[in-house]
Amino acid sequence: MVAEQFHVDEVSPSYWQVTFTNGPVNLFDPDSVQQLSALVDRIEAAPALTVVVFRSGNPDYFMAHWDLMSDRARVAAMSPGPTGLHPYLDSLVRLSRVPAATISVIRGRARGAGSEFVLATDIRFASERAVLGQFEVGLGSVPGGGAMARLARLVGRGRALEIVLGGDDVPAALAAEYGYVNRVVPDIELDEVVDRFARRIATFDKVAVAGIKHLVDVASLPEDAEFAPGLAAFFATSGRQENAALVQDLFRRGLQRPGEVELELGATIARLREEALSSPK
Repeated sequence: MVAEQFHVDEVSPSYWQVTFTNGPVNLFDPDSVQQLSALVDRIEAAPALTVVVFRSGNPDYFMAHWDLMSDRARVAAMSPGPTGLHPYLDSLVRLSRVPAATISVIRGRARGAGSEFVLATDIRFASERAVLGQFEVGLGSVPGGGAMARLARLVGRGRALEIVLGGDDVPAALAAEYGYVNRVVPDIELDEVVDRFARRIATFDKVAVAGIKHLVDVASLPEDAEFAPGLAAFFATSGRQENAALVQDLFRRGLQRPGEVELELGATIARLREEALSSPK
């Protein structure tokens, strides 16, 4: 029996809260893909729903990243979703276009797939404790979930390249300065601020909310065709032998477990890369 990762609290017919919980660091894995697809189906079919708030059950990890131990064959063999895209991309694309406002409440880490998830939501409010990033380049991979397409539109080409090519952690204040998140709210106030904003949207007419969002989507979202090449590049670049020693070293040091490596992943990868370059051949 697969554990429920996305717990839905239907606060009212127009307002839902969704809490993500998956293991000690909230990894995104193949089960997450399938459960998110089912959740998006449910959101699309809710006639009165105008706002959905996504949050984490773990204050240190909103959604750490993709599970690097997951079955690659299972992921590659997944059938396309309704958009014709791989179900990981399909769920994120459909999430970005649901006829309700979606809000991410970011505490802790949202890197890799976690970053790609929050980028697929409409509005991102962050605690000062939030850390975002796309660290894949540090492991020799291309991000696969649309980071390049979404970030380039959101923060501009130069800053998108800084984030994706730098592969470093982006603290909440810098993320807000760049437009990666809407704004930073003091951690103690974050839940109240987001709940108040969500309840305000929930009072508005569904037709108006859906119509406004659709027109903003038309003006700002990437076309579906932009996403598939990124995932193809991810499959082609991830797991290569050239980077196996680094990944194994990260796991030995505590990757995908609570602790310093996951908390300081950007800095840890950079340090190990520098050590590898400076060591005698």
